[in-house]
This record gives sequence, C-alpha cells and structure tokens, in this order.
Amino acid sequence: MKNKKVSFNQYIISLIAVAIIAIIGTYLVLDKQVRAIQAENKVQETTLTSNDLKKIDTLYSQIKANYVGKVSKTKLINGALKGMTSALDDPYTVYMDSTESEDLNNTISSSFEGIGATLSLQNELPTIAQAPIKGSPAEKANLKAGDVIMKIDGQSTKGQTLTQDVSKIRGKKGTSVTLNIQRGDENFDVKITRDTIPVDTVYANIDATNKEIGNIKITTFSENTYTELKAAIKKLREAGAKSFVLDVRQNPGGLLDQVEKMASMFLKDGQTIVQFEDKNGAKTVAKASSELDGGQKVTEPVVVLVDDGSASAAEIFAAALNQSAGDKLIGKKTFGKGTVQQVLSETDKSELKITIMKWLTPSGDWIHKKGITPTIEADYPDYAYLTPIDKTKTYKQGDSNTSVKNINAMLKALGYLQVQPSDVYDENTKNAVAKFQTDNSFTSNGETTSETATKLEQNLAKLIGENDQAYKAALKELTK
Repeated sequence: MKNKKVSFNQYIISLIAVAIIAIIGTYLVLDKQVRAIQAENKVQETTLTSNDLKKIDTLYSQIKANYVGKVSKTKLINGALKGMTSALDDPYTVYMDSTESEDLNNTISSSFEGIGATLSLQNELPTIAQAPIKGSPAEKANLKAGDVIMKIDGQSTKGQTLTQDVSKIRGKKGTSVTLNIQRGDENFDVKITRDTIPVDTVYANIDATNKEIGNIKITTFSENTYTELKAAIKKLREAGAKSFVLDVRQNPGGLLDQVEKMASMFLKDGQTIVQFEDKNGAKTVAKASSELDGGQKVTEPVVVLVDDGSASAAEIFAAALNQSAGDKLIGKKTFGKGTVQQVLSETDKSELKITIMKWLTPSGDWIHKKGITPTIEADYPDYAYLTPIDKTKTYKQGDSNTSVKNINAMLKALGYLQVQPSDVYDENTKNAVAKFQTDNSFTSNGETTSETATKLEQNLAKLIGENDQAYKAALKELTK
C-alpha cells in the first residue's frame, strides 16, 4: 500500500475513523513528530505462507462451487478484507472498498452541506460518534454522541453499510431527513433540515458579569482554528480581558498541527504538548516552541472546560494545558480517544484506515477508553440531557409517551409545571402549555404543536446556558 493523497497527507485523530456526514477537520496534517517516529521504524515485511493462501483459496473455491445462491467474486474478496480488519476488534481500523472510499472522500473534500454529525458503525448500527458541530442542524436537533440511528426516512439501517447510511443522510441544503433515534431506553423521531455547516470554530465574548474575563468556545480543531484563536485573544484583550475561559466541551477533535500550535501558545517553550508511541514502544515528543506558535504566547490566567464530548485533539489540548502549564480543568471526565490512524490506499481506490500509534499526555498517560478527570467536577443541570420532542406530532390531553414525559420535564424546568413530571398529558400539562403559549404570543389551546415544542426547546436551551455550573465554577476560579 502507499500513502493516500487527497489534499494533504492524512492522519486521523478525531473521535473515531468514520464516515463524515458533513465536512469536519478530522484528518491530520502529517507533522514532523509523526514523520520522525515513522522514519525510526523499519517496515517489517510479513507475508502469508503458501498454506495460509491455500486455505483462503480453497474456501473461496468451495463457496463458488457449492453455494446455492449467486456469488459475487468482488463481494467475497471485499468480505475477506473487511473480515481481517474486523478481527482486530478495533473500531478505528476499517477497510473500505472503492465505492465506499470514493463516497467518503467526496464527503471530506467537496461538501460543506449536511447535518453536521459524524457516524461510526457500532454493533452493526450507525451511531453518532461525536458531538455535532456547534450551530449545525444536528446540534439544533439535540443529537448527542452515542445516539443510535435505527431508521432513516422510515427505512431500517440494520444490515446497511456505513456509506449507505451516510449517503441517505447527506443532501442539499434545505432538504430534510427524518432519523429514528435510540438513546438508551428512549426511541424517538427527529426531522432535520440539511444546511451549510458553520465553518467558524472559535467563538469569543467578554463575560457579561465580569468584563475582565474572556470566554472562548473552541468547537473543533480545523484548518483555520489557530488563526481564529489568535484573533479572538487579540479582540478580547483589546476589550479588557485579563484572563480566559477556554471551552472545549463537546469538541470532537481535529487537526494535530492546529492543536499543537494552539497548545504551544499557553506553554513555555520546551514544555511538552503531546507524546506519540508506536507499536514497538518508540516515542517522540511534540514541545512548545516559537516555531509552532510564532511567539504568540498567552500568559494570563486560564481555565479549561471539558466534558464527555471532549475527544481526541480536544483531550490533547486539555492535557497539555493541565499537565504542562498547570491550568485547571473544570467539568466532566473526557471521552477517552488516544490513538492515531493512517490512511493507506490501494491502486483500485480502496483504502485502509489503520491505527498506527498511541498518543500520550505530557505525563505519559494513555487516556484511551479512560478519559481525563477534571480538576473540578461540575456539570449542566439534569434537564440539559432531556431528549428532543418528536415534532412530527401534536400532543394533547390523554396522550402518554416519551415525548410527553419530556414536555412535562421541560415545563417543570421552565417553571410552568408545579407537579412531578410524568409521561401523561393531563390537565396540569394542558394548563401549563396554555400558559407557556400565552407568554410566548402563541394561540393558547394547551396542545403542544411543532411550533410550541420548538419554542419550549429554545427556552430550555437558554435556561441551560444561564445555569452552566462548569462555567460558573470557571469564573469563580479566575476571580480568586
């Protein structure tokens, strides 16, 4: 196999090596640390013995000669190749045939339209692999990492390839797709309108209560994130910021060169950003330097917000600032993705994504499947984790289902329902909805229409933001 060439040499350090529904910076520029560790390793040539090859050939011949149905030579060969990667029991190592490879590469290189989520195949079902992009249709629909897609526009996803699922979900801006989601014990439908995915990855503002604290939200580590971060810090400094909250919650990762440059800004030259370790235990270290950050250093006090959606490159960033710079992490334990994948291609345009390295924190910790424990634990309130309301239906008195339970829980959180939420749309629910509709200038009939459900979720999102305990803890730390 040879190194694949798309727009740059590619290494994957996102949450998972998966099919991408909308363009996301999850492929990494081949940096000097990775080049060095590969240069030190000699390629070990391994070949199958004649007996091994004979077994494969014999099985192939027996299937072709005896199977009662039609047999496709291509399907058998691809099945054998997929079987080899599956045998590794590593969801990050995947063989893709030429059709799957072409579809994936088209997604990566040519489209900024979709729903803004990333899928992996887990237990043979498409699963939201990482937090949707901020501002994307998937985020607005309240999709979360771990959601399992059972149906796409009414068609079961069971037995489908990842590429088949992705091709059904992708589409032009303005068109819609309905996903049937399984989240734990809950099952619900979500209708999502496809859109252009936001390309901005850094959002910055001065805190509303303390004009000396700058709040910076980093959604992914894409091609321009380092440049965006520098501009955000300059803008906040000019506005009076003397300390910063760096928020990488629900950040699924991204480009290694970007996270190295960004982490370097907050470290002294020579301090470790990240380590890499190959299959033989050989290590290389990426260290902060003016070569990386251009001499753009941040010396003001900093805290970093993390949660279980902070993955991969976001974890590299958080670990570097915590272990090398001594900055506190606030929030929830991170996801735990500590491997690097390389993309290799065959002459027939099929490709292999294969795990080739671990990445380690500055202290040498491998956080894979373990995550990083924050210095201070803090989280959103429980109502932040309610599932979205199925807006394809109208709910009224007498109904009883999961969506009704969520309607009641939202009304309770917003102060409209005084009793304990249940899954029954009773008189209390009707009256609470009627009051909510009146307060928001809707027709007040006590029935939860799509319009009412949308406004409920919007108001809840605002309430969640106002009760962000992790952010409040960050402000407390910076004002000590």
